[in-house]
Amino acid sequence: MIDTPHAFLRGVTGTRPRDGDADLTWLRTVAHRVQDDPGTFLSWLEEILGDEEAVRAAAKRSYWHPNGFAKMVLHASADFRIRLHVWPESGEPSRGESNPHSHRWEFASTIVAGEGMHMVEYRETTEGGKAHDRYRYGADPANPAALLADGEARLAVEKIPHVRRGEVYACDTDVVHTVRPIDAGLTATVVVQGPHRALTTVVYCEPGQTDDQPNGELTEADFRMLVGAVAKAVASCR
Repeated sequence: MIDTPHAFLRGVTGTRPRDGDADLTWLRTVAHRVQDDPGTFLSWLEEILGDEEAVRAAAKRSYWHPNGFAKMVLHASADFRIRLHVWPESGEPSRGESNPHSHRWEFASTIVAGEGMHMVEYRETTEGGKAHDRYRYGADPANPAALLADGEARLAVEKIPHVRRGEVYACDTDVVHTVRPIDAGLTATVVVQGPHRALTTVVYCEPGQTDDQPNGELTEADFRMLVGAVAKAVASCR
């Protein structure tokens, strides 16, 4: 069992603002730290993989997204999380998160494996755009993962950012976007997530698309395989 924080986590927490708020500026700083010191980040991944209890705990709070990529929580505390999102190598490009959506928390992310991520950011509009069914995520206290219908909306493209390996993408709670890997190879992003700023978030589905998109169980073997593949990719790029 890991008794003391790894150097990577000590460095992260040592830069925290004095007021303790993990704001977007600080989240961006942490994401840049991953890029600036890949050796220390890699050592942290290897330490996690070498600790059975750490693997077990991380796997329990992680899952497979319905679109076929893994969302793994490497570190969880009251005010911030460090997540690793992994798209395994595939015969065709993954759909990523193809439903336009926002987040209840701010985050900064950086690409540590693969070519990068293609993103599209949207805004609601009264004219033009494309029709969607709007849902609220987190609005049902009995089932926080449920999507509750919230009317209809038209979405127009706001901008189309591409984030390449080594770059940092920052996102606040107002942004509605989709994300997908640029290519079909192994792609991984480190996501530094701040505290919840809102009770609910919004998800848009095209008319006729089912809102039933359950997450899948991510096993300890899955966790070891995916984190190990990312560690290998990070090591090869140093």
